[in-house]
Amino acid sequence: MSRIGKQPVALPKGVEIKIDGGLIKVKGPKGALSTAAPECLDYVLEDGQVVITRKDESRLARAQHGLRRTLLANCVEGVDKGFSKTLEVIGVGYKVAVKGNTVELALGFSHPVLVDLPKGIEAKAEGQKLTLSGIDKEQVGEIAARIRRLRKPEPYKGKGIRYEGEQIRRKVGKSGSKK
Repeated sequence: MSRIGKQPVALPKGVEIKIDGGLIKVKGPKGALSTAAPECLDYVLEDGQVVITRKDESRLARAQHGLRRTLLANCVEGVDKGFSKTLEVIGVGYKVAVKGNTVELALGFSHPVLVDLPKGIEAKAEGQKLTLSGIDKEQVGEIAARIRRLRKPEPYKGKGIRYEGEQIRRKVGKSGSKK
């Protein structure tokens, strides 16, 4: 039995769940999300919790059990609290600015890099920090990774875009000539 899958998903106040065959719709104060509900699993709503059980012990059911419970829990947390990721832009002349739904980055290239944000993702720039927030955990993480990929932190000086709190393994540079 999946240790993650057998844990019930608690529903906070203000969050509603509707189970429609192959789709679960979650509605809360921050918005609405939906996730797939495969036929190999049973979803039961009881006492303000959703309990997920397997219909059989097939390989597919075992594989989906923990995954679908986590995806449902992410939907519930997203519509209740939301998710956010913070990126740090480190380097001389590196800047970040938010204009509407576009993030403008100066990353040492000959031109500014513009990143359009999808619907449902908000950005806020404070100095060298860029905070991305939204209700969909997957989408917030994907946009953060896409922005980080524009200029990954390099190991010698540590310049680039990194997640807040990320540790970069630094390398020793060239040493002087040996005679």
